Amino acid sequence: MLQRVGVPALTVVTVLSSTVLGSARPVAGDQISDAKAKAAAIESQLSQAQNEMSALSQQYDEAQYHLSQINSSIQSTEANIASAQQQVSKDKSTLSKAAVANYITDGTASTQNSIFSGNQETLGATSEYNQIAEGDISLAVDKLHTAENQLNAQKAQLTTEQGQAQTQVNAEQAAVAQNQQAINQQKNALAQEQGQIAQLVQQQQQAEAAAAAQAARQRQAAAAAAAAVQAAQAAQAAPISSSRGGGGGGSQLTSAASAPPPPTAPGGAGAVQAAESQIGVPYQWGGETPGVGFDCSGLTAWSWGQVGVGLPHFSGAQMADSAPVPVSDLQPGDLLFYGPGGADHVAMYVSPGTMIEAPYTGADVRLTGLRLGDGFVGAGRP
Repeated sequence: MLQRVGVPALTVVTVLSSTVLGSARPVAGDQISDAKAKAAAIESQLSQAQNEMSALSQQYDEAQYHLSQINSSIQSTEANIASAQQQVSKDKSTLSKAAVANYITDGTASTQNSIFSGNQETLGATSEYNQIAEGDISLAVDKLHTAENQLNAQKAQLTTEQGQAQTQVNAEQAAVAQNQQAINQQKNALAQEQGQIAQLVQQQQQAEAAAAAQAARQRQAAAAAAAAVQAAQAAQAAPISSSRGGGGGGSQLTSAASAPPPPTAPGGAGAVQAAESQIGVPYQWGGETPGVGFDCSGLTAWSWGQVGVGLPHFSGAQMADSAPVPVSDLQPGDLLFYGPGGADHVAMYVSPGTMIEAPYTGADVRLTGLRLGDGFVGAGRP
């Protein structure tokens, strides 16, 4: 019997510092590991049960075949019994008619047979023939009675075997049904564990995204504080070096130093440059932060945003907002969509045979081979 052990309730503790940039501890990491271990154990049990089902099914088929053979033997025996009974009845009728004829004719009925003469010399021979013929018939009837009894005994034995075979069939059928029930329970348990894993992963990704956003805000605050210090220093130095423009120039230099380098090319080529600048940045569900994390549509939206083209952060909406492009006319920066309406995934075309994407949790932004199968539904140009 399957025992379903529930996943412990999630305990999420997030510690954020307002003054120190710290890394967020992955949420529910232990729970995810435990859930994956349970899912693996259930998958092992499920695989074993499915393998056992094949053997159980063969055993059931064997029992059914054995029962069908017994049923066939019973039918054959019943046919032989009916034939024997018919022959016994026929022979009994023959004897009865002979007895009646002899009684009516006072024993002389047999003399009417054309092969015998009616004189005294042949009377003895006729009587002897009748005795032999009637004796042979009586012997045949006795033998048929014996055969009938044997067939009835055989039928009784076969009927007993039939009951045993049917019991075996029922037992094998019950075993198959029980195994199927176990398989169904294991599938349901596996689905629950996989759902729990998905929920834990989502919560972990959300916690990571929140930590990354907090870290980004802290970096921005630190950069603003540094800019303020530099502006104050420039203002103090103004009487010595210049009376105008010192503070503004320092602020502009600081902003330029902290911002990502702009693409050197316009349009799709510039979008590719922007995307390639993020190679190695981890996949992050819902991410669109350079140097921190991207999901697939976050990467394409940010990359095209660097060349002045706004795209929604959803692959299906990006496909709807893009002009369809045939595969034969692909250019750098064109978007490649997967799944119905592009809703499953989006990547960016780089060059013949190459694309760039943020593929999935646990992977980084990377260049990879061009995939025109695996759910590919079309390309678009923003």
